[in-house]
Amino acid sequence: MAITQMRGQWLDMWISFCLALLLVTYLGGISAQIRYSIQEELRIGTVVGHVAKDLGLDLGRLTDRNLRVVSGTKQDLFKVNPRDGVLLLNQIIDREQLCAKTAPCIANLKAIVENPLEMHQITVEILDVNDNSPTFPEENYTLEVLESAIVGSRFQMEGAHDLDVGLNSLQTYKLNNDQYFRLETEEFGEDGKVPFLILQRPLDREHAAQLWLHLTANDGGKPSKSGTINITVNVSDVNDNPPVCDKQKYTVTIKENAPAGTFLLTVNASDSDEGMNGEVEYSLRSKHRGASSEPFDLNSKTGKLTVKGGLDYEEKQVYEIKVLAADKAAVSLSTQCNVVVRVEDVNDNQPEIEITSLSSQIPEDAPPGTVVALMGVTDLDSGVNGQVVCSVPGHLPFDLKPSPDGQSYSLVTKDYLDKETMHMYSITITAKDLGSPALSSTKVIHVDVLDINDNSPFFIGSPYTFCVPENNKVGMSIFSVIATDADGGENAEVTFSLNRKSAGSTVTAFLNINQANGTISALKSFDFETLKTFQFQVVATDSGTPSLSSNVTVHVFILDQNDNAPVILYPVSSNGSAEGVEEIPRNVNAGHLVTKVRAYDADIGYNGWLLFSLQEVTAHSLFGLDRYTGQIRTLRSFTETDEAEHKLLILVKDNGNVSLSATATVVVKLVEPREAFAAADVKSATKDDEDTNVTFYLMITLGSVSTLFLISIIVLIAMQCSKSTDYTSKYLQETNYDGTLCHSIQYRSGDKRYMLVGPRMSIGSTIVPGSHANTLVLPDRRGTSTENVVCIF
Repeated sequence: MAITQMRGQWLDMWISFCLALLLVTYLGGISAQIRYSIQEELRIGTVVGHVAKDLGLDLGRLTDRNLRVVSGTKQDLFKVNPRDGVLLLNQIIDREQLCAKTAPCIANLKAIVENPLEMHQITVEILDVNDNSPTFPEENYTLEVLESAIVGSRFQMEGAHDLDVGLNSLQTYKLNNDQYFRLETEEFGEDGKVPFLILQRPLDREHAAQLWLHLTANDGGKPSKSGTINITVNVSDVNDNPPVCDKQKYTVTIKENAPAGTFLLTVNASDSDEGMNGEVEYSLRSKHRGASSEPFDLNSKTGKLTVKGGLDYEEKQVYEIKVLAADKAAVSLSTQCNVVVRVEDVNDNQPEIEITSLSSQIPEDAPPGTVVALMGVTDLDSGVNGQVVCSVPGHLPFDLKPSPDGQSYSLVTKDYLDKETMHMYSITITAKDLGSPALSSTKVIHVDVLDINDNSPFFIGSPYTFCVPENNKVGMSIFSVIATDADGGENAEVTFSLNRKSAGSTVTAFLNINQANGTISALKSFDFETLKTFQFQVVATDSGTPSLSSNVTVHVFILDQNDNAPVILYPVSSNGSAEGVEEIPRNVNAGHLVTKVRAYDADIGYNGWLLFSLQEVTAHSLFGLDRYTGQIRTLRSFTETDEAEHKLLILVKDNGNVSLSATATVVVKLVEPREAFAAADVKSATKDDEDTNVTFYLMITLGSVSTLFLISIIVLIAMQCSKSTDYTSKYLQETNYDGTLCHSIQYRSGDKRYMLVGPRMSIGSTIVPGSHANTLVLPDRRGTSTENVVCIF
């Protein structure tokens, strides 16, 4: 059991050595490899070597660099002084307990320092001292020898065992001077030298019934140590044939998971004697004193060898069993049959994962290949059962880099991390051996992703388009912008400001923005007739270091309110009142155009869409008024009974929610045809003058409105040129000769097309939500996906 424990400890040390060597080889962190040697049984605190000095480390920085040694075994045999870097014994080392018969006895250590991380290999050889004497299984041994034994008969003895190795182990046997026996030794497998007593002259029981021999085993140490067994030779007279094994050596292979009771083989020995002298019984012999501790059972009568239980390939691979075959004679004769049981490995050990280093927090800007963790994997099985392959889920941005022998791995990033996508990773590392069936184990590593300010604020709408009614209240909120930041913490705290340095920044003088929520308020009341549209930029800045920002362009359209009453352009009298006199011949037919009332409204859209109606007329059957054009026509021919003068009161009103209106008075005089022609000449000249004046006023009005629109569009174009090359603007002015002036503006900014629509414009459009019901989307006839925004006045 002690040998098994020592072998297990040696296996742990060997695995630790391989893991450390592989780890540092992969990381490129080995700067030196040191070898020390010490004797076993030295006291605790004995200096093994000066690690820091031999590695060339700065003694002044040892404490900061956290110098330490790792053995990889459950026993910490060594320790290092963190102040001076001296490697000391931490326990009294028994080489035989640590390494058993293995030579040389090596302890592998890893010296680790940080800042920067380095790992160095330290090999300590444990030197054997001659602290164990050869010992026999028993102090006294009785040998039964027939007096008929022939000269040259060989009698195998139980050999002595010495736990030391090399020259300190068992070297020679010595037999005291005896005239009947001499000594020979033979090498026999794990038992080493086995002594044989050779009969060199015939025995005579009557002359000597008993012989006393002293067999001494000596080792090669200086000074030498020895062990002695007292042999009593009983000379018998009857049973002169010992049992003979039918095979010199029995060999069998069994799997380590064989259940108790599994049959191995049958040991068969024959005895040529008769009766009780020829009946053979079997027993197990242990190489150590006391009963056998081997995990086998032997039927004493049949010689059947079976498994008792407790086979473990990782503990022991080969059992060499001594089966004693003895007859039942009064003076029993015996022989030893040698049985070799080889244990075959099965895959009964799961791989083990040991995390040796872990960085649980990784910044999201860490480059691919950044080391997250270092780990070692072990499997106590052998062959393919002990070959381990590690893996991580393929969908994770991590990868495992194996060492050449596959006994250690480094977990590295295989792509840039993104905290906004995944702020924490639970990485399941799976270690699976190549046995059949395969066994596996898992280890979960949690890695937090540290936020880096790598995202600029993002505006929900870009660009923004708002329609604001004119005559708004000063200081009231008119609209707001929204921006978010995908980062976290302070990196996601957004503040808003107006870009007062951009083109067209003069408009920002009468705007104010709430830095916290992006609400924009006006510091003045807008007048559509003065300012129809403008744009400005809002900047969103996060609180990261360094801070990131983005801006958005805000287009604002002033919506017309019905705050202007219609203005009568014709008729207009010399004193400025809306009155006029029209003379027509009495003989005109029905449908004759008497005159046309012309009016203008400074508002646009429905607020500027004018309708005409007759409020007062002397004869309803004579005259009709077109409600859209303002044309006055006769409804029938005149008769002699019709009066010569008629007064018409015309009401002109717009289509605002609260309509505004104006009135004009037209006096129609009926004259005879001859007078009408004469008057027509005079009136023609007057009419020409009046038409000229009306046309002049109309041109001035239209020119003023057109100029205002052109100025607005030119300013808007200038502000958008820096953002988009696809910027067109056209101003369409159309005089509605039916009596109403309509205005229409179309322009493009970036990927949006805007239109300001006047009255009587047929538009196949729908209202866009979120724009105060004043924004329409026009279908793009070019077949592109451009968004078209329309504000209706």
